[in-house]
Amino acid sequence: MELNSVILTTGSSVGFFKLVNYGIGQLLIPETAQRNVWKWKNISTSFVHSLLTGVWSVLCFCIHPQMAEDLIETHSVFSHALVSVSIGYFIYDFFDMVINQKISHSWELLFHHVVVITCFGISVLTCRYVGFAVVALLVEINSIFLHLRQVLHMASLGKSTFYRVNSMINLGTYVVFRISTLAWMTRWLVLNRDLIPLVSYTIGSVGLAIMTAMNIVLFYRLMRSDFMKSSREKEVRKEKEKEM
Repeated sequence: MELNSVILTTGSSVGFFKLVNYGIGQLLIPETAQRNVWKWKNISTSFVHSLLTGVWSVLCFCIHPQMAEDLIETHSVFSHALVSVSIGYFIYDFFDMVINQKISHSWELLFHHVVVITCFGISVLTCRYVGFAVVALLVEINSIFLHLRQVLHMASLGKSTFYRVNSMINLGTYVVFRISTLAWMTRWLVLNRDLIPLVSYTIGSVGLAIMTAMNIVLFYRLMRSDFMKSSREKEVRKEKEKEM
């Protein structure tokens, strides 16, 4: 894709997710989520992005399997467009948070978005490492269930059977598509050190280190919220029953 095509695709993506956010605002919003309508719309828009790019990233490797053999030079227009669309979303979400939320409450995500936009931007502009960027977007498969978890929580469905099932799927896909994928990407980067310019290698290494740290913290929070908490609640109930 030429530079004009990249700009057009990325710009169209920003506009598309802005429209998605607006459309979600026109739908019925649960009463419990009306206390923070912006957050409901933001998470729902993120869910749409995860669903779109998660499925798209898998299709990229199914349609063009040669890309898996060469993550540096080999790619298709389809995969290049995916990375450009994702950049558009992260640009949109960055400004959405800056405008509607205190930076002190979202600095981690803002920093995450800057890192992703930088790494993906290098990929689409140089037409190199597109395959590597698509591998990174496999993480969005887990984000589908991660954002769905937040939506269910805001809709006061945190104690429903559907929520518990989603929590288990979320944890499983977290291990497979986040922790394992990031570990594989780190290993690939180290093994291909001689094929990657120092600047790109440094940016990639720093980006992966940041992502890994953030994901370990998030994994602990999920475990504590969805599993450790429920275990403690069961123990408290048992103790109360014994007292009775």
